[in-house]
Amino acid sequence: MKSFIQHGDVVTVPAPSGGTVSGELYKVGAFVGVAATTEAAGDPVELKLSGVFQLAKTSAQAWAVGDLVYMNTTSRALSNASAAGLVLVGVATEVAANPSATGRCRLNGVSAPAPV
Repeated sequence: MKSFIQHGDVVTVPAPSGGTVSGELYKVGAFVGVAATTEAAGDPVELKLSGVFQLAKTSAQAWAVGDLVYMNTTSRALSNASAAGLVLVGVATEVAANPSATGRCRLNGVSAPAPV
């Protein structure tokens, strides 16, 4: 197939304002993914758009398997509560206790506004 470019689970984008840290979640345009490397703002960075990752969450929340997961685009913390200003980024794959600093999330690869 002559039109195939790549699988698309990893894309190269300019690093957002503030740069990236390897292993952390970022939103660039509509893409949401985990940075493969630490890069300065504007430098090329590969984002892994799919898969399950252990990421920072709102500590005072309990997550259930299958909960929708939303990202605060300022703090990059994840939440299972829909609210204005958050974007849908994935689904919880394991129970996460209250309190706990991290949760496991299967990324969707793109963001969508949270319903309010």
